[in-house]
Amino acid sequence: MAEHEQEGTEQVTAKRREQARRAGQVPRSRELNATVLLLVSAVALKLVGPWSGGLLREGLAGALALPRAQALDESRLLAALAHGAGQAGLACAPFWALAVLAAIGAPLALGGFNFTLQPLAPDLARLSPVAGFGRMFSLRGVVEFLKAFLKFLLIAAIAAALLWHAAPQIIALGLPAPEISLAAAAGFIGDSFLCLAGAVALIAAADVPWQLWQHQRRLRMTRTELREEMRESEGSPETKGRIRSIQRELARRRMMAEVPKADVVVVNPTHYAVALRYLESRMRAPMVIAKGRDLIAARIREVASEHRVPIFEAPPLARALYRHVEIGTEIPASLYIAVAQVLTYLAQLRQAARLGGPPPQPPALDVAEGEPT
Repeated sequence: MAEHEQEGTEQVTAKRREQARRAGQVPRSRELNATVLLLVSAVALKLVGPWSGGLLREGLAGALALPRAQALDESRLLAALAHGAGQAGLACAPFWALAVLAAIGAPLALGGFNFTLQPLAPDLARLSPVAGFGRMFSLRGVVEFLKAFLKFLLIAAIAAALLWHAAPQIIALGLPAPEISLAAAAGFIGDSFLCLAGAVALIAAADVPWQLWQHQRRLRMTRTELREEMRESEGSPETKGRIRSIQRELARRRMMAEVPKADVVVVNPTHYAVALRYLESRMRAPMVIAKGRDLIAARIREVASEHRVPIFEAPPLARALYRHVEIGTEIPASLYIAVAQVLTYLAQLRQAARLGGPPPQPPALDVAEGEPT
């Protein structure tokens, strides 16, 4: 079980992939790099070879035809040498430019651009002989050895077939004029180079999917790593619980700050408390601005008493408001009549106190036990 846990059986997450890129772990294929470099060089040799060969031939002819007097003059000899070097550099420049582009473009095509200095950090584990032997005799080491051996056999077989097929033409190269022989030899070399590059491309076609699969396999996560990443991303349960507790406390404080603005607090009388507010010019119906049960209900009643907010005992109405109306929302239509009776009674009570008349009788509220609509 422990061994299986260390193998990595879970899919790679985006965070793990990004961490691998920062560490320089991107898919790479040496076979693809070699194939692109060889193919580009072979094509360049076929296309630009005649022009480059002409420049090299002119430079060689000019160097061999250098007069004796100029060869003995150091200043003129250096000028001739610089001219010849410039011609040789110009002849080879297309090959160099294409080779550099191929060497840069091939890795980018597979793993994309990734610049990081983290792989250059000192790591003593790389100097461990045990780890080195482990890499040599690992599955990846065996696969790399087999690839190298198969590549050698394939290239050797194709080279032998080319030489065997072109043996009569190679032998006949000494018969015609040197210009014709050189041109024929250059053509044979270019064709052979292109065939060998194509053979290496077959190896790269098999190596690229293998490298992608190996890279994906190395990045796969164990369940422990996946849980740790989730803890880092979302936070530990203790931290999340603490955050939720703080959020509830802040919400409770904001709710208590709204209680003094209420027109009435409907209570159960002790288990539930719901604070209602109604502004006729702004609201279509009364709104619940605070509610709670047990200790929170007691605190709502206490704050209401401190700020002289009327408290009205109506257990069915208090239960209905608490269960079915969220804070900050208007009451449902089925409770309009009951709440209107409460607000009317409070208005009559204030008027009686102001005029000195007899207090009105509390209304008999008719509140259904079912869920309001």
